Amino acid sequence: MLGSAAQNVVVLTDNIFLFHKSALEFASIGIIGVFYLIIAAMGYAFSRGGQIIIARRFGEFNQDGIGKSAVSLFYLELLFAVLVFLFIQFFSDSFFAYFISNEDILSKCLDYIYPRSYGVFFSFTGLAMIGLYTGVARTSFIIWDTLLLVVVNLILNYCLIFGKYGLPEMGITGAAWASTIAEIAAFIVFVIYMIYQRAFSEFKILKNLKPDFVDIWSTFKLSIPIVIQSVVGIGSWFVFFAMIENLGLRELEVSNLVRNVYLILSIPCWGFSAGINTMVSNFIGQGQYEDVFNIIKKTSLLSVSLSMLISLPIIFFPEYSLYPLFGSSDTSLFDDSQHLFLVLTAIIFIFSLGGVIINGLIGTGATMIGMYIQTGLVVFYLIGAHLVINVYKLSLEWAWSIEFFYWLAITICSLLYLRFGKWKGYRV
Repeated sequence: MLGSAAQNVVVLTDNIFLFHKSALEFASIGIIGVFYLIIAAMGYAFSRGGQIIIARRFGEFNQDGIGKSAVSLFYLELLFAVLVFLFIQFFSDSFFAYFISNEDILSKCLDYIYPRSYGVFFSFTGLAMIGLYTGVARTSFIIWDTLLLVVVNLILNYCLIFGKYGLPEMGITGAAWASTIAEIAAFIVFVIYMIYQRAFSEFKILKNLKPDFVDIWSTFKLSIPIVIQSVVGIGSWFVFFAMIENLGLRELEVSNLVRNVYLILSIPCWGFSAGINTMVSNFIGQGQYEDVFNIIKKTSLLSVSLSMLISLPIIFFPEYSLYPLFGSSDTSLFDDSQHLFLVLTAIIFIFSLGGVIINGLIGTGATMIGMYIQTGLVVFYLIGAHLVINVYKLSLEWAWSIEFFYWLAITICSLLYLRFGKWKGYRV
């Protein structure tokens, strides 16, 4: 769960500190944080595609295939990191100006994204290593490496945002550098761990260091539907927040607070979703097709149970759970968000169910089907958001309720395909 939600936790930490810095910087990280989550989700999607292949080879007891797939995933992530870095460096100004009308918010967004771009090389290649270890069901070290990432980011955020211990006061730029440095530290420690565990020889990684372009292309083909699915899924959030920005700074602040709570409460579902990718692919690799639907059903029930167990105390008793993180003498932001928290309860319920089910579908290798489902429904999501926010100018509660119906539709479509679709015919 922690490894899957690493970027969520990093962006959340940035949000918490910037909340105490200024309203402008908190509102700005609400937009640019979503954009960076899109980028991170794309890298994570490539990792998930490689993870599915690695899990299938693991189920087939194909050790050489594990190493070849892991190396191909590494090269794919590295290439993608280069492309993302170049895009941010040369096209950020014009790209964000198209979506953001407030000049002050635009300036703060650019102050964050430029230094943040240097971390993509370490973040994405680190995701390749996470894909390997998740694919072979060895996730214990991912917990410790993610904790290192969070702790380093936490300390540097405090020092660089507010200018503590002789370091410059950098605000939102300091948050970006804190996250980048934390990603570099986590990457270095993960490599040291792999060397110590002799993973390079165990999985025959050194033997397969020469790029196999056929294998890289196979990983890309399986992964690209997941990438598109992630982009349209989280990308719809970016467009949603850009629409909210047009309503005013206060509405953007309220939505950003709710989004941060959503990020916290979505962590269990992210973890179960990554796990179901591995388990479904591994079961198919062993030829146990009859157990696939049962493992998806049981995992989705676990996801819903744990998510609601965590969500209900946080949402209904924010004075004990959220005030310590976001609290200040002015609690009006929380007061303005109370009705949205009730909507968020329903969203978390259906998201924790549908997120696992659609990822179980993806674990079968039917990545194109998952893409078709989510991409098609995002169109209706954005149309609904446009009508509610820009045309009828309804309340934020109505705007956020679209998220519930979006995930309800994803759940139903995924269940129907798992019941009646031909997912057993997909090979990876």
